[in-house]
Amino acid sequence: MRSTASFQLFILRKVLALAILGLVALVAGGPLTPAGAAQDDMQSLGRFEIDRTEVSIAAFRRFVQSTGLRTQAERAGGGSTYEGGWQQRPGWVWHSPYGQPGHDQEPVAHVTHPEAAAFCRWAGKRLPTDAEWGEAAYTERRAAPPAPFRQGQTYPYPTGDSPQGANCLGDCGAVPTVAAAQTSRGRGHALTGSTRAGVNGLFEMGGNLWEWVDSGPGKEPRTRGGSWWYGAQPLRDDHYQSKPPDTAVVYIGFRCARTAGAPSQRP
Repeated sequence: MRSTASFQLFILRKVLALAILGLVALVAGGPLTPAGAAQDDMQSLGRFEIDRTEVSIAAFRRFVQSTGLRTQAERAGGGSTYEGGWQQRPGWVWHSPYGQPGHDQEPVAHVTHPEAAAFCRWAGKRLPTDAEWGEAAYTERRAAPPAPFRQGQTYPYPTGDSPQGANCLGDCGAVPTVAAAQTSRGRGHALTGSTRAGVNGLFEMGGNLWEWVDSGPGKEPRTRGGSWWYGAQPLRDDHYQSKPPDTAVVYIGFRCARTAGAPSQRP
């Protein structure tokens, strides 16, 4: 009996030691590090890399916890929608895009252009330039892309030859969206990475949320890719849409980019 008890105690100590090591690894390099998931899952496109998905609520929460940021929409009491004019939506903020707590993998919205740029800097990245975003969305750069994509081919939509598979209003096909969305128009956004992968293996470049980009100094920032609020036409490269940089609405989000070979600049 004594030897059996000693063996069980030995096993228990080993299990506890492994659990402690796992926790240390998680804190040292896993999702609890300051820019955790914001550093992961980028697609290399030669001169630059770009996030494969839109920035999620979970990633933005780590940024807020690290920096103490209180967004413009929070200070104002809520973000907006455009329904016969701008309408403020009380309680609609980055963590509760439709007025109630959002899922961690929902794309973050109700974020201004400066707030999006600040997140990317905190994550050791930057907003993509307008040209970078356009190249990533429409021209296939992977050496051996899966069918139906072909290296070097430029497509009319971020999803390829047609808008099917994107989350847009009416003419992109059926896409599962979050249940909490309650608006007078559309069905709301989809979870990040949940729709069909498009050109360069990127998700939600077409539809879902408009995305802030760096349009250069002195210009009103451009938003790219269309959203669930509109049909397929805004998904095209030749569609031009810009917004004042302090706009914080339910259908604008962002993703980050990084120059190839640039060191990560985590805070």
